[in-house]
This record gives sequence, C-alpha cells and structure tokens, in this order.
Amino acid sequence: MAVMTRVLIIASLLLVLSLHLLHVVQADDQLESTNAQNTLPKTIDCGSACATRCQLSKRPRLCKRACGSCCFRCQCVPPGTSGNTDVCPCYATMTTHGNRLKCP
Repeated sequence: MAVMTRVLIIASLLLVLSLHLLHVVQADDQLESTNAQNTLPKTIDCGSACATRCQLSKRPRLCKRACGSCCFRCQCVPPGTSGNTDVCPCYATMTTHGNRLKCP
C-alpha cells in the first residue's frame, strides 16, 4: 500500500510539473509574439524617396509636396517614377477632398 501511494504522489508531481512547464512555454511564446508586434515601425527618408518618385514629373515641386505628405502618413513610397502602387496600399488609396488620388 505504501508503494502504491508513493507512485501516485510521484505521478501527481510529474503531472503538475509538466503542466507548469507547458504554461511557461506558452507564456514565452506569447511574449515573443507581443514583442514582434510592438517593434517600432521603420522610417524612410521621404525627401529622397519622393525626389526619385517625382524626377520625371512635369510639376516636380507639386509632386514632391504631395508625395511628401503621403510618405509621412504611410511611411512608404512605391518604387519607380509611377505605378507600382501595389507595394504601398496606403499610398495608393489616399484621396483628396475631391475624391481624386492624392499621391503621385
């Protein structure tokens, strides 16, 4: 009888320890995913990105001004001098008060 009691106690302790270990591992996974989500957003040099984007524009100062405000809000500028808006959806969907596309 004493042997059976000891076996039950040891089995119970092993169960509690394994549940505690599982809890610790899950807490660590949640902490890692939270830290990954809370990383600071990358910032880009809007001046040079917009200068590249607007280099072929017929109205480069207007283009750079509009691009600059879009870049500041979205923190991205599509590559190239036009198009490629799928790379930066925020930039591609921003509109003026007249519902025209704001970003060049």
